[in-house]
Amino acid sequence: MRNLTRFMQDHVPGYRRIMRLPKQLFAVCPFEGDCTPSRVRLFDPGSDRPTQPFPHRWNFQDPVQILESYFWNADAEEGPGRHNRYLDVPGFAPVLVTRDPGMIRAIATATGDREGQFDRDTLPSVGIARATGTDTLLYANGAEWKKQRKIAACPFGKTTLFQPEQFCEFADTFRATVRSRIDVLRQHLTNSGADSVEIPLEPEVKVVMLEMLTNNFFGAEISYDELREKYVPALERVIDHIVSDTVKNRFGIPWRKFPSVSDRIVRAKEDDATFEELTRLILAPRGEQKALWRQFKSDAPDAKLISNLKVFLAGALEATTSYATWAISHLARHPESQERVYAEVKDIDVYTPEVLAGATYLRAVLDETLRLTPSLYFLPRRATTDTWVTAADGRKLLIPWGTHLLLDVWHANRHEDHWGVEASGYPATTFEPDRWRHLRDSGRATKDILHFGFGHGPRVCPGKHLGELEVGLTVGAFVKTFRFTAAQAENPARAGVSTKPADGTRVRMSLR
Repeated sequence: MRNLTRFMQDHVPGYRRIMRLPKQLFAVCPFEGDCTPSRVRLFDPGSDRPTQPFPHRWNFQDPVQILESYFWNADAEEGPGRHNRYLDVPGFAPVLVTRDPGMIRAIATATGDREGQFDRDTLPSVGIARATGTDTLLYANGAEWKKQRKIAACPFGKTTLFQPEQFCEFADTFRATVRSRIDVLRQHLTNSGADSVEIPLEPEVKVVMLEMLTNNFFGAEISYDELREKYVPALERVIDHIVSDTVKNRFGIPWRKFPSVSDRIVRAKEDDATFEELTRLILAPRGEQKALWRQFKSDAPDAKLISNLKVFLAGALEATTSYATWAISHLARHPESQERVYAEVKDIDVYTPEVLAGATYLRAVLDETLRLTPSLYFLPRRATTDTWVTAADGRKLLIPWGTHLLLDVWHANRHEDHWGVEASGYPATTFEPDRWRHLRDSGRATKDILHFGFGHGPRVCPGKHLGELEVGLTVGAFVKTFRFTAAQAENPARAGVSTKPADGTRVRMSLR
């Protein structure tokens, strides 16, 4: 009988969904174990819930609020349902959302290419796939993902970036990039004749980050003005389109195949062509083995790399801009922390891995930034079979085949149960870099205080070390040159592909 069931599951389309339907109709929980989640209603009139627990064309621009809808009034509950919630609509696969760090860690660790492991759920990435292609490290699963991961590991790895010769070359070109941009801001202050100036820093940071990626990392030679005026605006519009296309494009037709019947479609096609042009520009230095192309060991033809390069450009630009602008935004609202970073970096002229490692308070600022305001606010996974998951503390959960999992990093990192006074010495929703010293002094193991800022497990972000290097150097250089305060007290988030400060990181800044 078991063999027959397995045969039906493997060979009869829709068999599993049909067999699951009776339990769904009678609202039977599909999960088992001692960590079973609580059910969330698809519609819950009268509950004052901020939105529905699924994206649609009227709420997709606030995905953090969609995640919050799963945990509406959850703090009044005791037991595993406090941090684990599910939605189960008849005819569809269940959706499990967890803000439980133990479960997040266990599921992320069990994600990979082996049989029975979780896949990265491709559903939230369909818009990206239509814009860049499906043959990418981001979108692939199984053996294809493993192959592409191996290709990317060498140039992105810490052992490559932090080799003395490679690091010095990267740091030199980086310093030239940042110095010239800071000189522009300094000149702006001087020309204005004012002691300070108020500007949104996100546009400046975004161009610096793209310049580092294209020119420093890939060895291209693209002018700052061209990046600022042409490529950054086009990339911003492409990324905005990716977010809306994921929700609105129900038929899955790539918009580039639409006839050019509106200004919007014409603009989208022009942006797509500009994105393609930028990708070709960073691919060109491969033939001369410039920059980190020297570390690229694959003999894959250029055409096979285009999709991954597009994903890398869009993803890295989003993630590093988010990381750097959040760090600056927090420091702008915490002058005492800003001055402590300044005291640590003011005499640093040459950044090396050892010097960066010694800047312990700057490191704490960056860790606290990723904890409180992570760029990757959730990690999507999907169960490839009925899978038992065991947390480090022994709790077990059976997750049925096909379940969509949203590992809600944003809310896990902000909950008092996990990061509050009792757990870390400070309130969970406050920015407090000394939290990390308190955790270290209390003997907490690193594996128990994960902020998941770059993901976790086998599918951790391959650009983690590059991102940490870029943001550490950028924030350190900025604090060393300027004193800055926030233009407004509140610091809400806006979220799309990544999270960023909603005010565009608007600060009032003066020269030190």
